[in-house]
Amino acid sequence: MERIEIISEIADVIDSRKGADPHSSYVAKLFSKAPDAALKKVGEEATEVVMAAKDGDPEHLIYEVADLWFHSMVVLAQAGLRPEQVLLELKRREGVSGLVEKANRKEQ
Repeated sequence: MERIEIISEIADVIDSRKGADPHSSYVAKLFSKAPDAALKKVGEEATEVVMAAKDGDPEHLIYEVADLWFHSMVVLAQAGLRPEQVLLELKRREGVSGLVEKANRKEQ
């Protein structure tokens, strides 16, 4: 499960930057301006993912999705959450039709 380990390791590094000097760490700088700085970056990166997907350049798309995931992990950390919790939610949804999942959300 190397893929999950990588995500967990990155999340650990992000968590370790809480309270660090914002002048010494990009993540610490995002934390020091929480929640707005990281939220703004998620919005920017999501837009860049859309543009990269439309450009049809697979390497650029991978790069931009990595940025989006990273900044989303910072937002999760700001909320006291871990990416493993998101993975568990995705696992819960496995085998459930997207249409059914969406209908269930409307009912709640």
